[in-house]
Amino acid sequence: MSLAVAYSRAQTGVDAPLVTVEVHLSNGLPSLSIVGLPEAAVKESKDRVRGALINSNFEFPARRITINLAPADLPKDGGRFDLPIALGILAASGQIPAEALSRYEFLGELALGGELRHIRGVLPAAIQTRDAGRKLVIPRQNGAEAMLVDGAEIFAPGHLLDICAHLNGIQKLESVRKNGVAVLPEKTACNDMVEDMADVRGQFHARRALEVAAAGGHSLLLIGPPGTGKTMLASRLPGILPQLNEIEALETAAVASVSDRGFDVSRWRQRPFRAPHRTASGVALVGGGSTPRPGEISLADHGVLFLDELPEFDRRVLEVLREPLESGSITISRAARQAEFPARFQLIAAMNPCPCGYLGHSNGRCHCTSEQVQRYRARVSGPLLDRIDMHVEVPSVPREVLRANPKNRGEDSAQVRGRVAAARERQSSRSGCANARLKNREVEKYCRVSDDDSKLLERAIDQLGLSARAYHRILKVARTIADLSDEPHIQTQHLTEAIGYRRLDRTLV
Repeated sequence: MSLAVAYSRAQTGVDAPLVTVEVHLSNGLPSLSIVGLPEAAVKESKDRVRGALINSNFEFPARRITINLAPADLPKDGGRFDLPIALGILAASGQIPAEALSRYEFLGELALGGELRHIRGVLPAAIQTRDAGRKLVIPRQNGAEAMLVDGAEIFAPGHLLDICAHLNGIQKLESVRKNGVAVLPEKTACNDMVEDMADVRGQFHARRALEVAAAGGHSLLLIGPPGTGKTMLASRLPGILPQLNEIEALETAAVASVSDRGFDVSRWRQRPFRAPHRTASGVALVGGGSTPRPGEISLADHGVLFLDELPEFDRRVLEVLREPLESGSITISRAARQAEFPARFQLIAAMNPCPCGYLGHSNGRCHCTSEQVQRYRARVSGPLLDRIDMHVEVPSVPREVLRANPKNRGEDSAQVRGRVAAARERQSSRSGCANARLKNREVEKYCRVSDDDSKLLERAIDQLGLSARAYHRILKVARTIADLSDEPHIQTQHLTEAIGYRRLDRTLV
């Protein structure tokens, strides 16, 4: 037989579209050509495949070999197509049965000796291979990652010869669920968190704000002098968030899988916590590159994105956050391709009240002029600030609080997490999402207030000069506070607390 077909998967964002690898042998001078919009790494596979086949004691056909990667208009990159190309050549030359290839999909880079090497983006491919009703063959190093997909039949051999022996019926491969790759236990980030809320001394108002933010998925800005615990509070947010469900965990793992660093299976079901440095570029934050890769906002999907020293970030970099904060996704467009990544992150930001950081501090060290303070705060644009649900002051902690008996600590993360999970469950039952994700029409339906409370909110809007967006965000936060109290309706105390979390608008905008 001179024609063979194998199946593989490309990578486009967090999608893994099907690629049909067609191999044809014909008469003519010996040559090997690859068509179907391959990039440099794919074109180089001809040399890797030739070396792998020869060193595995197979015959490399001395004929004209044409390899077509279909569809032709889909860009293909990386070494993931080495394995299906090699198997296609073997099937077309009659060294393995061609009909056996139709039941499998193959991904893997080949070493010159025939060993299979680790590749990126296996998790999305495993999901879509399962949905297509085929079995997936991948390198051994990717086996544990692909096994996270329930219902997928995965084979993870270490060498090309193992696959050929399986296809020839000589020695069957065992599924990774049977050959010693253990199923990872279900766990959350909070189970392994060293950082605990009980370690925070004082800061009861900020602790309460962090709990409200966790319960409703709200964004939060912490404002205070250096050393008051802003970073400490932010790092404890993942520990009080509820457990990721199966869909969220797979989406988070899929984004990490297609990134440059890959997915660490030991972090399965852990909420990501990303804290990029203030010198990060716009591409680093939202993603990009000639072959689009996820940025920090996507790597923080269903987790926390912490921006410390918010005004020190380049203003143009911060402005790119405005769209994903609203939509929960980011689309990266290039001339040859377009990729969409999820970005349902929870933004936690921290900043000082002035350039020196000690404005209003009891030590009186601040000598910043009003113009300096205004220029410093103006680095964060009004439209971006308007999209942050809560603004909270984090004052300095009195010495007697720091010297308090360690045994008299506050609530730990487990206690807070219980209330947060209960509030999230109420929101899920009511609207199917966290309060922060409610649309305007849903806010009108689920966040109703009495006539008297509506007038109270209107007065606050007028006094603070807030926008319509801020109006809806106050109602969402009030709904979350009511959920924490297990109240079916928003009460006056819930609304006034929510308004209190926006009181800094008049001094920061």
